[in-house]
Amino acid sequence: MTMLIEMARNSGIEVCGFLFGRREGDDFIVLEARQITNKLESQDAFEMEPLKMVRAIDEAEKRELEVVGIFHSHINCPPLPSERDLKGMRNWKVPWLIVTPKGDVKAWILGDGGIEEVELSIT
Repeated sequence: MTMLIEMARNSGIEVCGFLFGRREGDDFIVLEARQITNKLESQDAFEMEPLKMVRAIDEAEKRELEVVGIFHSHINCPPLPSERDLKGMRNWKVPWLIVTPKGDVKAWILGDGGIEEVELSIT
């Protein structure tokens, strides 16, 4: 988690990437975070560079890992999903972790009942 916050602090744009690991029942076990270039180079939006996304997923699958989350930062607003985030959440049905340069962290998932906060546990 600290690494993601540091990425956000040290970047003038939103950072983004994948959380790789495995799913155990209702739990998403994160074993690796992989930053992907934000091709928008924006302070208030992100879009992962497609070729780097594919390469990262391919490399993770070779190690028998799967995408268990998406992470990104919000530079100038709280760690709450934006309208743009909600559109992305419809395509990626995994938790979305949002960090701020101040160190605020929250995770969200879009379920049948709408958006829900995901409890984070660091072990």
